[in-house]
Order: sequence, then structure tokens, then C-alpha cells
Amino acid sequence: VQLQASGGGLVQPGDSLRLSCTTSGFTLDYYAIGWFRQAPGKEREGVGYIRKSDGATYYVPSGKGRFTISRDSASGTVYLQMNSLKPEDTALYYCAATNMATMAKNDYHYWGQGTQVTVSS
Repeated sequence: VQLQASGGGLVQPGDSLRLSCTTSGFTLDYYAIGWFRQAPGKEREGVGYIRKSDGATYYVPSGKGRFTISRDSASGTVYLQMNSLKPEDTALYYCAATNMATMAKNDYHYWGQGTQVTVSS
């Protein structure tokens, strides 16, 4: 099971960015994929996840209305579309897989390497 996040970069406040999580070694429809982020000096926190069974999504309050998670099962890719980015969104973003519908990071068994998102003017 492998996951790899990509698509990060340096953007200005108000800009949009789409992150990709490329998966391999498992069937995407059988796992929930979560997005997490970790800012310097802070704990890793959840951003949202997409459920395995029906593709329903959940977002933490800080991203609700700005972030959208979607998946392309054929290619094994999950996306995190981030709009109206703020400086406080600056963090290393990770994707992870679990067989549960949860935002608890300890319930995620497989993690990819992160991709850096920096929001600054």
C-alpha cells in the first residue's frame, strides 16, 4: 500500500491549489482517504476525508466551504481542492488511508509523504 501527496507550492492569500494523492497497491473504493496537515510546531490535524463506501465527504470546520475532496477510482487518485487559501493554511499536507470512516489520525494505517503548501503574500 502506497500513497504519495503532490501538488503543493507557494501561493498568495485567496489563491486556489489542488493537491493529489496517488495511491497504489490497494483498491481505492475499499479505503477511506483522509487529508491531514501539520504546521511547524503544531500537531498533525485532520482536514477532511472521503468515505470508502459511497464517496461521501467530511470536512473539519476550518476547511468547510473552502476545501473539496474528490476521487478518481479508475486512476487511484484522490484530490484536495483548496480555495480561498489563507496564511494559516500553510502546512505540510499528507494523505492517508484507513478502512474506517474517521478523522482520527491514529486510525489511519497507511501514510504518504507530505507536500508543502505555503500561503504568503
